[in-house]
Amino acid sequence: MSDLVMRKDKKFEGQRGFTLIELSIVLVVIGLIIGGVLKGQELIQNARGNRLMTDIDGTVAAINMYLDRFGQLPGDDSAAATHVTGATNASTGGTLGNGIIEGGFNLTTDTLETVRMWEHLRRAGLYPGAGVDLPRNAFGGVITITNGRLGITNPVICATQIPFEAAQRMDTLRDDGNGSTGQIRADGNADGAQENYAAGTTYTVCARM
Repeated sequence: MSDLVMRKDKKFEGQRGFTLIELSIVLVVIGLIIGGVLKGQELIQNARGNRLMTDIDGTVAAINMYLDRFGQLPGDDSAAATHVTGATNASTGGTLGNGIIEGGFNLTTDTLETVRMWEHLRRAGLYPGAGVDLPRNAFGGVITITNGRLGITNPVICATQIPFEAAQRMDTLRDDGNGSTGQIRADGNADGAQENYAAGTTYTVCARM
């Protein structure tokens, strides 16, 4: 019996567990890895948010350049087929040449002014892409133009599917940080009513142009 015990003791000779110092080092390394992942996610979200703001600014600039060049707004242009080779005039949902880009929010009917606008800009060489498809934003939603939403009078540029952090950050940088007031407003319930920001909610964010 004693020989068996001695053999077992010898079997475990040289084997030991982690010391407290070693465990502490492992925990610190794990913490650094988790912190790095979280920081990386934050940087990615911020980069997407910056790209969203750039896309909105670029859209507004393109609309203004079209207006300067042709004297009418894209989409609302009553002579778009003459001004831009290959362009088609909008034919429903509004009155051409009245100075308002008319049409409902986030619609894709290609005869509407708010949809035909994208073709006018693209064929004029003022916006990337081709056709009348609504452009995608950095968060996978779309950028859309409407003639009034969330209590903001026309024209309004909106972006859909924007996470809480990015929506609030953009509002804070550009406006008053409150989704229910100011020149930038947010809708998290898809009911067309402005509301303030709440963690975990995805928003449609609209800004006065």
